[in-house]
Amino acid sequence: MWRLASVGVFFACWQIGAEIAGPRDLPAPIDVLRRLAQEAQSGALFFHLGVTLLRVGAAFVLAMAIGAVIGFAMGRHRVADRLGDPWLVLLLNLPALVIIVLAYIWIGLNEVAAIGAVALNKIPNAIVILREGARSLDPQLDEMAAVFRFPVATRLRHVLAPQLAPYFAAAARSGLSLVWKIVLIVELIGRSNGIGFKINVAFQLFDMTLLLAYALPFVGVMLAIEVFLVQPLERKVSRWRRGAA
Repeated sequence: MWRLASVGVFFACWQIGAEIAGPRDLPAPIDVLRRLAQEAQSGALFFHLGVTLLRVGAAFVLAMAIGAVIGFAMGRHRVADRLGDPWLVLLLNLPALVIIVLAYIWIGLNEVAAIGAVALNKIPNAIVILREGARSLDPQLDEMAAVFRFPVATRLRHVLAPQLAPYFAAAARSGLSLVWKIVLIVELIGRSNGIGFKINVAFQLFDMTLLLAYALPFVGVMLAIEVFLVQPLERKVSRWRRGAA
């Protein structure tokens, strides 16, 4: 109920703002919804939205996999942490736009460069969070696993995974919000399809109605993923810690 009320307040403020600013600067919600329906009826909306979501998914999975492995290694081994920390600081402070432009120059205007640039911007974030998770592992549980000679698969499943799960969920939650924003920039600069591409077209035409018609569904999908998938998953994997406390 509170979420629905918040959405209602958002659209009410939007309508008031449209009345004040005028249709050129801020079209009314009903005009945007009409344009959205036209784009959906033609199939263009679903095509570009699908392409963008595929890029988001590919970059997210790639970044989480690489970031989890490197973060775990840096958190468990001092030498790896000392060797990797300067690179981590560099990537954390390197602007996303620089990485995107360099990827397009070095690799070309293709999907490999687009997805790789997005993943590279997300990887440092995942490394930092998973490194802290690896550092906080309970040494007594490690000793227990060693005493009872747990196989590697058993140790990963029953000792490491439950302790790292909250950190992995936190990295996934923050990373998803970062990935989908950077994907739009990647598409705006160097792709010929996707939501970012359509936003660039709308910008060149000064068509605010078209811009909002493509921005709203994408934001809505990302919000739905956050509310119905990421947040419940984060609560589930953190439940054992609350019970222990």
